[in-house]
Amino acid sequence: MKQAINIRLEKDIVRYLDEYASELDKTRTSLIEKAIEYYFDKLDEMIADKRIDDLKASKTEVVPLEVVFAQAGIDV
Repeated sequence: MKQAINIRLEKDIVRYLDEYASELDKTRTSLIEKAIEYYFDKLDEMIADKRIDDLKASKTEVVPLEVVFAQAGIDV
């Protein structure tokens, strides 16, 4: 289900958005949704990189898979 939000954008960004929307026969909303989806992919990569860095720096505890299964009550 969609939810309405209000955002403020620079006039140039809105102008570009409208130009792209017109050229592609899309709505502003559909282009903004797609842009946010792409950015979420980028954020996922950034989080994965941070988690790897934290592992390398011993800032994160590594739990063996057997322990996870045991805590979940799964027999391996």
